Amino acid sequence: MPRTLITSAIPYINGIKHLGNLIGSQLPADLYARYVRARGHEVMFICATDEHGTPAELAAKKAGKPVAEYCAEMWQVQKDLADGFRLSFDHFGRSSSPQNHRLTQHFAGRLDEAGLIEERSERQVYSKADGRFLPDRYIEGTCPNCGYERARGDQCENCTKQLDPTDLIAPRSAISGSTDLEVRETKHLYLLQSKLRDRLDAWIDGQEGWPVLTTSIAKKWLHDGDGLQDRGITRDLDWGIPVRKGDVPWPGMEGKVFYVWFDAPIEYIAGTAEWADATGGDWERWWRADKGAEDVRYVQFMGKDNVPFHTLSFPATILGSGEPWKTVDYLKSFNYLNYDGGQFSTSQGRGVFMDQALSILPADYWRWWLLSHVPESSDTEFTWARFQADVNKDLADVLGNFVSRVTKFCRSKFGEAVPEGGAWGEAERALVARLAEGLTRYEGHMDAIEIRKAAAELRGLWVAGNEYLQEAAPWSTFKTDPDLAAMQIRLGLNLIRFYAVLSAPFIPDAAQAMLRAMGDEGAGWPDDVDDALAALGPGHAFAVPEVLFAKITDAQREEWEARFAGTRA
Repeated sequence: MPRTLITSAIPYINGIKHLGNLIGSQLPADLYARYVRARGHEVMFICATDEHGTPAELAAKKAGKPVAEYCAEMWQVQKDLADGFRLSFDHFGRSSSPQNHRLTQHFAGRLDEAGLIEERSERQVYSKADGRFLPDRYIEGTCPNCGYERARGDQCENCTKQLDPTDLIAPRSAISGSTDLEVRETKHLYLLQSKLRDRLDAWIDGQEGWPVLTTSIAKKWLHDGDGLQDRGITRDLDWGIPVRKGDVPWPGMEGKVFYVWFDAPIEYIAGTAEWADATGGDWERWWRADKGAEDVRYVQFMGKDNVPFHTLSFPATILGSGEPWKTVDYLKSFNYLNYDGGQFSTSQGRGVFMDQALSILPADYWRWWLLSHVPESSDTEFTWARFQADVNKDLADVLGNFVSRVTKFCRSKFGEAVPEGGAWGEAERALVARLAEGLTRYEGHMDAIEIRKAAAELRGLWVAGNEYLQEAAPWSTFKTDPDLAAMQIRLGLNLIRFYAVLSAPFIPDAAQAMLRAMGDEGAGWPDDVDDALAALGPGHAFAVPEVLFAKITDAQREEWEARFAGTRA
């Protein structure tokens, strides 16, 4: 049985995520996890909340709660929303877990032993108004590279260039807006990434078939300007993983914690260890080559802004440790989903957020639109008009209408059991050939994680059934040849089952409803289209399902456009 390890970029703890975050990592990762499970793979699908750093401290302070309590509550909120969107994680962990503390401190010790960590005195920005050192992400200013006016002190989200706070033009505190900043001396640990540049370059070159977006960003960071820079991995904060070498205190680093971008990716491993502790499983067989992980295919999903850390910094930690840890085999990265002429933004509360989306429509509506418009090759624009038109056309008119017409007609003419009828004719054999070709293309796109192409191919399979039904017209055939009409409807009922299995990675709730109505909830992936379309034999009982997808009305669209036009309170 093939084994596939899947990780989604872990969402930050401070607040509910918007749809751009969802489609940028977790949702496509879930699509792929569901697909490879259906194809017989053993899957480990891991995600978690990213809980350390200044944003967590500030969000907790704003909420009037201790930071640990705040993080625990927000973990539950994000877990519930993930469940609402049917994200099928094997484990949804927490970067504040004891497992991540131990592993992060372990990696730091190994890197130090390898001569890849160095203590440096540095001058760091201190805000007098806030009474604290400001982490890089909490200093804003104008990017010296592209002129973006809201660049952060660690990276410009517009051009993705790695920055230091002192690079920014007109810097200010992102906490208070104060420009009364000064530079003070402090000591921190640095990961000597520059020593690993050639090894990382060769490692990236050895990855076959990575998306152009992924490799181009990684290579840009490696070779543009002065190339890959050494990276500070500690911060002057109260909340985080204490700086230690395994179980040993780190002299001179008392009161400091590891930088969130050092410990967060390690949570992928730690999250699997959390799963093992909860279930009695073996996490090392997924992550250690000396414990069986050499047979694992590891696939990561993330937005393009996370690519540099996952192609360079995290691999530097893994490779630099000198231990046989599993590294990523395929990194699927995405561009941005924009919202109605602007950008989704958590900090500015702009766009539709996960809780709001589920409050107005079931998850499958959102899953289908987002996945069929996933920003793979370029940014994608969400507008309410496009959303309404596509959902109504694809889900209601094509798939939902097919299920409704077939089941209701059968019930009215033959009862709630699969009718017998005769053997397939030329039209049916032509349909099967068309479906077999489409299924092969669909599987190919899904195997390659070409999500938009896969969605288009799946919709094409739905369309093929509708066109067959329209041309066969069993409601007319029944008047002169009931036996022929029975065969056509028998094929139609089997098509519902066929569509349900293939559609489950995209729209799991609707697929389950279709299989339940067909009385075959355990249906497996079709190895042969002929066999799949004869799986429900004459006499097999079925039920007419509730309406799978109600159309979005103009009144609803107009209401939502108005409701989500401003910023979230």
